[in-house]
Amino acid sequence: MTSSTISRRTFSKLIGAGAAYVALREREVKASLRTLGSPDVASATNIVRLSSNENPYGPSAAALKAMTDGFSLAWRYPDEYAEMLADELARLNNVPVDQILLGDGSGEILKLAAAAFTNKDKKIVVANPTFEAIARHAAVSRADVVKIDLTANYSHDVQKMLAAANDPANGAGLVYICNPNNPTASITAKTELSEFLAKLSPATIVLVDEAYHHYVESKDYESVIPLVKQYPNLIVARTFSKIYGMAGLRCGYCVTQRANIERMRAHQTWDSVNIMALVAALASVKDAEHVERGRKMNSEVKKTVCAELDALGYHYIPSHANFMMIDLRRDVWPVIGALRTHGVEVGRVFPALPNFMRVTIGTSTEMKTFVESFRQVMV
Repeated sequence: MTSSTISRRTFSKLIGAGAAYVALREREVKASLRTLGSPDVASATNIVRLSSNENPYGPSAAALKAMTDGFSLAWRYPDEYAEMLADELARLNNVPVDQILLGDGSGEILKLAAAAFTNKDKKIVVANPTFEAIARHAAVSRADVVKIDLTANYSHDVQKMLAAANDPANGAGLVYICNPNNPTASITAKTELSEFLAKLSPATIVLVDEAYHHYVESKDYESVIPLVKQYPNLIVARTFSKIYGMAGLRCGYCVTQRANIERMRAHQTWDSVNIMALVAALASVKDAEHVERGRKMNSEVKKTVCAELDALGYHYIPSHANFMMIDLRRDVWPVIGALRTHGVEVGRVFPALPNFMRVTIGTSTEMKTFVESFRQVMV
């Protein structure tokens, strides 16, 4: 992301953009938490939580209404609503419905893939750093985990990953590519991914995790869902946790050919996605305006934060998601603790990048608090 000249006055003015919407949503959430009657839950709303890459704007109004209406369905098993969501997702992604597998968040999709395609004789190849969950699941299957460092510009080193996956002496059962990548918020170019898929052994499954797909604005990026038809060994995971603001509800899915779904489903619990998540997801995929509004607000707030960091002289990895990695030029752990004393919670430490701090892009008000606290802590 190129630096832009944005004054603190401009930064403050941005708080007014969409402020009524954001303030209303924050009041609704806090009011809901207070009704739970738990001091711990209520006090948690005083923390500026920028640690888990959540969507601070929450689900769409349509999703909230669908959940309210859905209380009357709580006594039913969710099968028919799962079928309805699968149908809707098939239309959205222009694929046959038998190429859709729903999951209890995309996290379940990752777990199913590790269970189905890795074992003590079939290793997994991942980037370093990347989202750790699938490697941990593969380790449970006694699979070797091969970590390939990111390139100098923080994209996946697809050439080295390809060499590791296609090793004739020790081939991979699964390759995991998170694009955009977590925790770096960087992308791997569409041309590089296309070349990788063309050269990868068809016996090796590749899972491309597109959890942050909706936030990307770069022309170098492209979803690989259209390539599922061409590559039987391709799985693409998506989630409702990010742009749709449903992290607490747990709903995700993947697009892949039927043979892969059958192998994954063998490891899946029946009815793993609850009916509240299903009705909210159904309403969400029909609300394109909510997606576009969320992308726009994330982009605008992120630009102002980048401008503040530029002014302070701190570098960051260009972000294509709803979070960013800031180079502190020092051990990140003490800074995480210091920000916590200011009521700001940021991401965990990532051993491969010990001087980088991951920060979720919150609302404009939240990020103003972050910038002010960051300035004080880093003096």
